[in-house]
Amino acid sequence: MDINEIIQQRIAKLGVLEAKKLPLYPANVPNHKAIGEILENFEEGKNVTLCGRIMAIRGHGKVSFMDLRDTTGKIQLYVKRDALGEEKATVLEQLDIADIVCTSGELFKTHTGEPSLKVADMSILSKSLRPLPEKWHGLKDVEVRYRQRYLDLLSNEEVKKVFLLRAKVVRSIRNFLDGRNFLEVETPMMHDIAGGAAGRPFMTFHNEYSMNLFLRIAPELYLKRLLVGGLDRVYEINRSFRNEGVSTRHNPEFTMLEVYQAYSDCEGMINLTQDLICYVAKEVLGKDELVYQGKTISLKTPWNRQSFAGLVKDKFNIEPSDDTPAMLKKLQTKGYGLDKERLSRSQINKIVEDALEQDLKQSNPVFITDYFSSLCPLAKNQKDNPLISERFELYAAGMEIANAYSELNDPLEQRRRFEEEVKELGPEEKKCVDDDYILALEHGMPPAGGLGIGIDRLVMLLADQPSIRDVILFPLLRPQEEQKI
Repeated sequence: MDINEIIQQRIAKLGVLEAKKLPLYPANVPNHKAIGEILENFEEGKNVTLCGRIMAIRGHGKVSFMDLRDTTGKIQLYVKRDALGEEKATVLEQLDIADIVCTSGELFKTHTGEPSLKVADMSILSKSLRPLPEKWHGLKDVEVRYRQRYLDLLSNEEVKKVFLLRAKVVRSIRNFLDGRNFLEVETPMMHDIAGGAAGRPFMTFHNEYSMNLFLRIAPELYLKRLLVGGLDRVYEINRSFRNEGVSTRHNPEFTMLEVYQAYSDCEGMINLTQDLICYVAKEVLGKDELVYQGKTISLKTPWNRQSFAGLVKDKFNIEPSDDTPAMLKKLQTKGYGLDKERLSRSQINKIVEDALEQDLKQSNPVFITDYFSSLCPLAKNQKDNPLISERFELYAAGMEIANAYSELNDPLEQRRRFEEEVKELGPEEKKCVDDDYILALEHGMPPAGGLGIGIDRLVMLLADQPSIRDVILFPLLRPQEEQKI
């Protein structure tokens, strides 16, 4: 049947219910139980009220069997038309798959042992005017799955499991950090200057103050202001935004965990990262091993380390003393960045890291250390080699999962680096020296380690999902024409 015919047929059924003056779209349903709770503590003969969506209807006439589902589970409904009475029989006659209903009755088990509800009362809470995707094929069109995630969740049980797992990951992160006396905080999502990390910002305008504002690239500089203020252990699970490309690992809006610990350093962040991710994996998966896209990944610690300086020396012949033109020239010799005449340090860093990702598709996590100081404007330099910073990035299955360093807390050096960085940036990057952050540093910030973990990518890894869009409920998509009834 044509979709428009189905919609009109269902609207007609809605009209029948309205004509009978049966209640539709009520505000609430008192005293109903979750299906999962009922199944877990099943008592034959007990009278209960259950709500949910009709997912299947079998049989017609005097007896029908239906599948009722809510977030917690699914139960079979046994419906005898004669037991409902004339008014409720009208409800049964106008019922369609996907309608949301309230049912009351007595629990029992069929001769095959299936938990069921013998329905004595039924009402429609919300009439579905459109059908669900076809039962056996489900929702396969990837574009439709992302755009109409509600249908994806209804049609694909595995998709719902991914987002339940995501919620458990975030909850486990909070439990871990709270247990170590970290304080969860919230910092601004709108900044008066673009800063805190490399990236092109989204810009908006505040009418009352007549000022440009930027959606945050990262919360880092605000969180470090809190270290200045005496909050020695802070974290934020934050939404950040970068006006850049979209890929299987990049969405313009994404979720980050950022953690800052006073009197710690890069080495302390290595230990914290290992402990945190292993704890989350144990809580979510129950083990310290997982499978990602066919590869077994062991999380047993300690994780291996490799030198960034060594890797880029071997692959590109780039030295930490090279300036950006020299780096670009060496990259172009190897076939990278051929269409560019100039690049900022952050852009060169991006090219290098993208190239290295292909070489890091090993199974187990690895810390990449020894980043060039010229590529790390917010990190301290190593004492014995000022050209190398105290920074690491964590890779697993070729994906960058985390980034951390010993925080630079020298206000004079920080200003010098900011000014040097701004000189190299193109006009599209809209960055300037953050004088207010320098002011905070001038009041004294304790030595500290800082850590950022990409929540979306961590969930990709733990849920074995190949695309970041598979772990974000509503990823950004190109607009399309609206469908109207």
